[in-house]
This record gives sequence, C-alpha cells and structure tokens, in this order.
Amino acid sequence: MASTRKRRILLALATVAATGSGTVVAVAAQAASGACRVDYTVTNQWQGGFGAGVTVTNLGDAVNGWTLTWSYPAGQTVTQAWNATVTQAGAEVTARDAGYNATIATGASVSFGFNGSWNNTANPAPASFALNGATCTGAVSASPTPTRTSPSPAPATPTTPPAGYPNPGVVTGDTAVHDPSVVKTPSGGYILVHTGANISIKTSTDRTAWHNAGSAFPGGASWTLPYTGGSNQLWAPDISYHNGQYYLYYAASTFGSRNSAIFLATSPTGASGTWTNQGLVISTSSADNYNAIDPNLIVDDQGRWWLDFGSFWTGIKLIPLDPATGKRSGTGITGLAQRTGATTAIEAPYIFKHGGYYYLWVSFDLCCQGASSTYRIMVGRSTSVTGPYADRSGTAMTAGGGSQVLAGHGSIHGPGHEAVFADVDANVLVYHYYADSGASYLGINLLGYDTSGWPFVY
Repeated sequence: MASTRKRRILLALATVAATGSGTVVAVAAQAASGACRVDYTVTNQWQGGFGAGVTVTNLGDAVNGWTLTWSYPAGQTVTQAWNATVTQAGAEVTARDAGYNATIATGASVSFGFNGSWNNTANPAPASFALNGATCTGAVSASPTPTRTSPSPAPATPTTPPAGYPNPGVVTGDTAVHDPSVVKTPSGGYILVHTGANISIKTSTDRTAWHNAGSAFPGGASWTLPYTGGSNQLWAPDISYHNGQYYLYYAASTFGSRNSAIFLATSPTGASGTWTNQGLVISTSSADNYNAIDPNLIVDDQGRWWLDFGSFWTGIKLIPLDPATGKRSGTGITGLAQRTGATTAIEAPYIFKHGGYYYLWVSFDLCCQGASSTYRIMVGRSTSVTGPYADRSGTAMTAGGGSQVLAGHGSIHGPGHEAVFADVDANVLVYHYYADSGASYLGINLLGYDTSGWPFVY
C-alpha cells in the first residue's frame, strides 16, 4: 500500500462467545488507528474442524490487488475457502484476492471465509496479520471459544472402524445418481452434480433431502458431440468452489473408448443455465495409452492447481493447471496409480488432503453392470500431491496398491466413483451404488481415521 505517512495499524481480532441459541457473537479488540483493520471470527467449531470469517477494512490508500498473510501457531490447517484463494505452507497462511474483489477503496472492506482442521486441543486466533507486506499488529483479547453450529452437534469422530461395512446413510428425495460430486456452498447448502444429460444437478439444504435442479447446459453442449457420438450424456463431473465461482470439470466419451475429452465450465451460482463453457482441458485418442475421463481438481497447500483423471489402460494421471484459467499448463503428466495384474480396471480418482497426507481415492474393478457391478473403493496416500502414493501395507499404487475402504455387501452392489468433502461434522464420502433392481443411487457416509491416519467409513 503506497503512502508517505507513518502507518499505524488497527487490528480487530474476534473474541467469540456462544449464546444459548448457538448464535456466534464477535467482540472486537481495539488498538491504535492506522492503515487497515482485520476482523477474524471463528464462526463455528466441531470435532476436528472449524469455520472462520475474515473481513479486511482498508483505512489507508486504495489497494488494487491484495494479499493477507498470517501464521497459525497450533496446527490449524485450511481445507476449503471461498471469496479468496487461501493457501498454506507450514504454519504460514496466505489469502489473495479473488479477482472480482481485488480493489479495496479507502474505507472499504472485503470479506472471505474458509473451513479448517485443528488439533482439538487449542484453536487460537492468529496473533498478527500483514496486508500487502505491511504488518498489522495489535492486542488479541482472548482465543475464540465458539460453539458448534448446524448441522446438529456431532459425536466425537471414531478412531476404530466398525465391524463390516456400513450401509449408506439416510438420504431422501431425488437420489438416483451416477458418478456424484458434491460441493458445500458458502451459504451452507449443497450442490451435487452427476453423470446425465448435459450434466445433472441436484441440491440440498441439509445433506439428506435432495431435489432435482435441472442440468448444467439446458441448451445442450454441442462442443462435446465429437467425443460422445452425438449423445448428450456427459460423464463424471467434478464440482468445486474457488475464487468466488464454481468450477465444473467433466468428461465426454463413449463406453470403452479413448476418444475422450475433459472440459471446464464455470458459474457464479452453480445453478442450471448459468454455466459458461471454458473449453477443452485435455483430450485423448486411440493413439494414447491413457484415457481422459473422470476428472478431479485438487489445489495443493502451495496454491498450485492440478487435475487428476483416468480410467483403465495405464491408469490414473495428473497434470498441472493454470490457476488463472483452470486450464492445462504445459505438457507434463505424472502417473499416480495403475493396476498391474490380470485387469487394468482402475478409475474415478479423487485427491483429498487430510492432516499431513494427500489421499488418493480410486475405484477398482467394474462399474455400470447394475447389480452385477464389482466396483469397490480403494485409497492410498502421499505427503506430496504428485506422489508417490502407497497403501497401508506400503505397496505403491503405481504397482497395483490400494487399501480397500468400501465394497459391495448385502443389497449394496458396486459402490464407487467416490468423492470427498469436508463438512462441519466430519469428512464426507459420497458415491453411487446399485440396488438389487440394478438402479444406481446416492450413497453418503462419514469418514473416520484410525490412529495411523487411515480412513474408514461409518
């Protein structure tokens, strides 16, 4: 921030108290006036996680492009953000403008929010902030002590897997899905996208009752037809929220073909008809030994964007993306996982960061056979988003490794094409499964982690 006058900083850090109704109240601590004010509020807190809101008020010269930094002393980790790009390296956290909120006029404010994980022992507010390199210092009146908010209070996350595999949790309404992906919205609702005519959309306010909400492209997606043989069925969408907008990666192909492509669309709301085609990300042909379907976006702790994808043949791949466009950056490609036995059946990758590990979720064996489907959900992990990933026994996923987390049982057939997201009560696993009738439905379960950090379904 350019200014010739001496800067003194006013910092307001939130002390949070819970009322009997669960309402969170922020009480600001006052310090000397100066060039900026930061209000940091822990809005809710639960076993293993918390939500926070940050408001930056510019009291100095106008800012065009802002960066806010702070340090966490107690092991807190940012997991998901909205209205800003928030990254973390060790204890250092960096929040950057989301483009549309890049300018802060004198006296104006910008706000953003995020979810994070913590060690369940201490969750203090940061001691200081810096805005575009100008350090903000001031007194913190107390560490925040928020209460849990909606959904209802969660029990302690278990560390011991249940005996056998649990059935899917209760869901109601429009639950016929295939290849689901879910994002939690800044307002607290949920958007689910899945394979269907021009990408099918469902919404929920409580993660239980789901309702059809049209398609991403109600007017059709003509740019995909060269890959679908003229069909409007688009596959395996991946939805996420970054920089104040929703990102949708999805595949166009035909069954068993490598004439495939992954496309990107963006939307300010995620609603039907609001999606803008941003074009091709990557494509393959019969000349390639991998297949461009089943995309998933992962943003690593350094703020780098990556797309993992793949199916059968030589398995799961990873390419870098340009965060400014969401499109492919360069020509590099990394192999993450591959089946090495009698079958090459591996697909539906999803990378999710928890604690100190990136977990690579995949589906083994066969989808799309109704009640005869043999899909099963597997996982490996790595301390680096680019791998190498290994399973619980130490077998590399590039050598066929993978620890089984969920498989068919009873009248639950072929659970797979999984996705994971963080919610207020736990990390959540979503997937599809087949009923005895052969129809596919939405499965939702919570994830626990054992004492070694390996996930299980409950």
